[in-house]
Amino acid sequence: MTIIASLLRNAQLPDSPTERLDAELLLAAALGKSRSYLHTWPERIVSSEAAQVFADFLSRRRAGEPVAYILGQQGFWKLDLEVAPHTLIPRPDTELLVETALELLPATPARMLDLGTGTGAIALALASERPAWQVMAVDRIDAAVALAERNRQRLQLNNVHVRTSHWYDALDGERFDLIISNPPYIRAEDPHLVAGDVRFEPSSALVAGQDGLDDLRVIIAQAPGHLLPGGWLLLEHGYDQAADVRELLSQQGFGDVCSRIDLGGHERISLGRLPC
Repeated sequence: MTIIASLLRNAQLPDSPTERLDAELLLAAALGKSRSYLHTWPERIVSSEAAQVFADFLSRRRAGEPVAYILGQQGFWKLDLEVAPHTLIPRPDTELLVETALELLPATPARMLDLGTGTGAIALALASERPAWQVMAVDRIDAAVALAERNRQRLQLNNVHVRTSHWYDALDGERFDLIISNPPYIRAEDPHLVAGDVRFEPSSALVAGQDGLDDLRVIIAQAPGHLLPGGWLLLEHGYDQAADVRELLSQQGFGDVCSRIDLGGHERISLGRLPC
């Protein structure tokens, strides 16, 4: 006979920086309950079937698999999103993109484009906060497009349209008030690619050439042809790439160029405005 408190006490995930949280999330999922249930009923008996599911989850986590992939879901902004190994796991730092976009444009009707949408996290978060916006979310990976569309349908956000496109390739003639993207920006030889949770995420969504700027260059260079006068381009990038991205924006004629700091104190996003 095993109880909740005992399972949590004996769960060992020494390589995880969030060991207790991981164990609680995995056990709650195995039981089909919330994390609060674990604290409210620590002496409840766990069935042998649920205990085995939990043990299997722990084994996968010890092998390095991210909790989000094990559970198939991840919270972002105020949303619970389905995730899968062919897309990046949405991270708290990326919420800075959402916060900044909401500051830049009012709640009145506007057109917004999310490039490389993955799970749809950014587009869906913005659409949930701005019902008057029309949000286009694109990705070049068909499986990611299907996943973003499932998230859209489950959240019933009808002001989002999901489409297959490699950056702007399928968007000829379309212009937007705001373009936003969290593109690949890791250097090809970055040692972080073989460490931690990142090992399990798709390299195509992470790596962008030798300096990590290949995709950012394309997005910035082509953005003026898809922005309305006075439109904004808002980008996430690496912790040490802000100066390079600001220079790229300035070279393309963007004004009001600046960067903003993430939760860890790094310049994580940069933005610029197309002249009116």
